[in-house]
Amino acid sequence: MEENNKLIAEFMDLSIKEGVCYYTDADDMFPMGIEVEEPYIPYDDDWDWLYAVVDKIEMLGDNSDKYTITMYYDEVVIFDNDEFYAVVNVKGFDRKETLYKAVVEFIKFYNQNK
Repeated sequence: MEENNKLIAEFMDLSIKEGVCYYTDADDMFPMGIEVEEPYIPYDDDWDWLYAVVDKIEMLGDNSDKYTITMYYDEVVIFDNDEFYAVVNVKGFDRKETLYKAVVEFIKFYNQNK
């Protein structure tokens, strides 16, 4: 989990300094005001953290609707609207676990194809 959470944090442009999470950009760092116990970032445990990743995925691309995430109870599909195919299709135990796994698989796919 730690490795996957770290992968997600990098995708989200986050860094941790002295136990506080920061959004980063080329010029500066902006504190989120959220304390975390490094290296643990709660993407696998907290819906709010996980849904922020969903929002970012759905905003990728030139037209901000390149990817659509469809979530069922035990299955998540991430669809590429430009290419008309599912880039990720994951089944799991429950919604949160399945969404978490799908996000990790998507980020791996995205990193390989950007």
